[in-house]
Amino acid sequence: MQYRLNTAIGVLSGAIWQGTGFAFIWVVMHTFPSLAGWGLAEIAFLYGMRLTAHALAMIPMMSVHDIHWVVRNGEFDRFLLRPLNPLVQLMGNRMGLAQFGDLLVGVALLAVASQNAQVDWSLSLVAFCALAIVGGALIEAAFFLALCSLSLRMIDTFALRVFLDDVFSKFGSYPMKIFGGVTEWLLTYVLPVAFVAYIPSSVVLGKLDTPWALAAPLLGVLLVWPAYLIWRRQLTHYQSVGH
Repeated sequence: MQYRLNTAIGVLSGAIWQGTGFAFIWVVMHTFPSLAGWGLAEIAFLYGMRLTAHALAMIPMMSVHDIHWVVRNGEFDRFLLRPLNPLVQLMGNRMGLAQFGDLLVGVALLAVASQNAQVDWSLSLVAFCALAIVGGALIEAAFFLALCSLSLRMIDTFALRVFLDDVFSKFGSYPMKIFGGVTEWLLTYVLPVAFVAYIPSSVVLGKLDTPWALAAPLLGVLLVWPAYLIWRRQLTHYQSVGH
């Protein structure tokens, strides 16, 4: 019963946190009815897509977020003694309960916003949207894994990971056009926040129809492999803390 209550509280806290985040956007949109040509329903769809991708990325990755503690207390040494891949063991060590709340809010926003934005759904568009969400999750997970991997060499990357999460959540919830110039370019081609939700939602909402935009979901797949190679590289330099 206690575990069920903890689970419910974790999911509810995530939903409330993300609900307050969207409430801020709702207030902003009542002050400025349009941001870079995007109305409230369209930004709600963008927010929902980013949040859903974020939840799918972090539900299995929250345990990886704890890697500095796992290394310091010697638990990672036990992972290395078992035949299963250490990364798989680490990912299965703990699930992010609050992220299930994120997922609920994200899916709800997608459903409601798509109706209000009058999205003309087709089978191909539904497939693109689903693949884009998975691709966005892989993009965020790839950068997160790459940073977490550095902790295997006793480098504390917690502050960098918090910063990365803030960039994805704060900038990724708005149309890139409102940032403009260098910032928009950096968030598209250096740290590809735009590919998590902005570009895919632009396709779904009929704001972007260039062929390269349709390939947005593939970027996540392409980034996961080098992120895993970084993990493998850092793993070869891992030294036991001696517990």
